[in-house]
Amino acid sequence: MSPFRFSRWISRLREEALDLLFPPRCAGCGRPGWSWCPTCDTAASPVIPPVCSLCGIPWSKGGRCLRCKEDPLHLDGIRSCYLYSGPIRRALHRLKFHGRYRLAQALAVKMMEGWARFALEADLLVPVPASSARQRQRGYNQAAMLARALAEGVEIPFCPQALHRVRSTPSQVGLDQNARRENVRGAFAADPRWVRGKRVVVVDDVCTSGATLEACAAALYQAGARSVWGFTLARTILKTI
Repeated sequence: MSPFRFSRWISRLREEALDLLFPPRCAGCGRPGWSWCPTCDTAASPVIPPVCSLCGIPWSKGGRCLRCKEDPLHLDGIRSCYLYSGPIRRALHRLKFHGRYRLAQALAVKMMEGWARFALEADLLVPVPASSARQRQRGYNQAAMLARALAEGVEIPFCPQALHRVRSTPSQVGLDQNARRENVRGAFAADPRWVRGKRVVVVDDVCTSGATLEACAAALYQAGARSVWGFTLARTILKTI
């Protein structure tokens, strides 16, 4: 058994043991007995087409939104399943700070619905890599947890080794679009052995400006990826759009 498969097996055993001790609770509100309860399902705000053809924000006018016409992102496109609000926001906060794979699986079900809604196709699912310091601090990468659970659901290979972070970056919070791009420029590198000629979808929890996904895409294109899309559970809509 490979180290990766052994790690997954140990992780699943741990999760199953925790589920025996602590029954499932809704990812959005903590209600016992549900992984995602009907109340949270009703309160969540899905992103429904029509959307901007590039960044994926709700956009009823067709084609690209005003921001993407003036300052387009450099990747094939981004799609997000929900607005970053209400139960989705609370669920991602739980995943970010109290990560459990069962929680990621519940949220990945919602991502699968978005995957079908936008008719996405891919050869590989690749998570946005966390910095080594953040990985050590939390013990997990929430983007990788979501991507792995999503990959199992849509039956597309999960390939975390295809992309890695080559330098740590300060938080993007409070930065404008240009500052965000500069902050993550050159922060990632991709392995051509995994991505050359492939349609790659980069998975993250939340998209705000798209700068991180764009930086990931730059590395993947350089390594020979055929196409690169970003796919996130949630989307923050900037007030300036």
